[in-house]
Amino acid sequence: MFRKFVVTPLLVLALCMSSIVGTASATVITTQQAMSAEVRAGMEQDVLTAFARDDVRQAMERLGVDPADAEGRIGALSDAELMQLQAEIDQMPAGGLLAVIGVVFVVLLILELVGVTDIFKKV
Repeated sequence: MFRKFVVTPLLVLALCMSSIVGTASATVITTQQAMSAEVRAGMEQDVLTAFARDDVRQAMERLGVDPADAEGRIGALSDAELMQLQAEIDQMPAGGLLAVIGVVFVVLLILELVGVTDIFKKV
């Protein structure tokens, strides 16, 4: 009698609950993946450092790009785009970042046209 009214419903409940609970899984990342994440973080930091300069900020504002939006969109760049941007920054002389700002403007424009961002708000 005890088994009929207590044990059987508890067993059914335990079986039902075990099917609801999902399983957790974890994967190990390779050394290459960890190194690539560190390299990307370093490249992003280099670009952000260049964007923090006053002359770069003023040039971006003259082109109609909000520097805060541009800095926020760096994370959306692909690895190839980020590497290209960093390479152009490294090749520029100290005062020649206008071309880099142009590249940023083009990247932002492409992201806007594709629909990824909404930087250029329509009034």
